[in-house]
Amino acid sequence: MPIRDPALIQIAQRRRIVVKICRECGARNAATAEKCRRCRSYNLRWKRREIKR
Repeated sequence: MPIRDPALIQIAQRRRIVVKICRECGARNAATAEKCRRCRSYNLRWKRREIKR
């Protein structure tokens, strides 16, 4: 069942898209992360946000 409420859609997209990815182990981290939660590396990048169609 698809979500129709625009506010809920925005929250869901933010949870899935706005994260940081560790370049060493590939773990997903919070947007506020300074280091990786899994391997403790500081080598983080933002997840790519382009929409593929």
